[in-house]
Amino acid sequence: MKKVRQHIIFSGIVQGVGFRYRAYYAASKLGLTGWVYNMADGRVEMEVQGDELAISQMIEQIGSGWCVSIEHMDCEEIPLEEEREFRVRY
Repeated sequence: MKKVRQHIIFSGIVQGVGFRYRAYYAASKLGLTGWVYNMADGRVEMEVQGDELAISQMIEQIGSGWCVSIEHMDCEEIPLEEEREFRVRY
């Protein structure tokens, strides 16, 4: 399957509910790289890179968490980057 990098902005109940750490654990388990960050306006920003199917699985796993409610996702494909891990940015 094709390797891609996606820039995603999540809106909804996505802060204060373990969203970034769920993303980190799912990405690590699925072999994805990138980062996730809490924005000042209550949204969460993410860049994630890897197999398209694995990215879809990751988003499904994050969205199924208790108290998480993804109401909207703005998603854009961006150029691939060289990196080795997925990290939580502060």
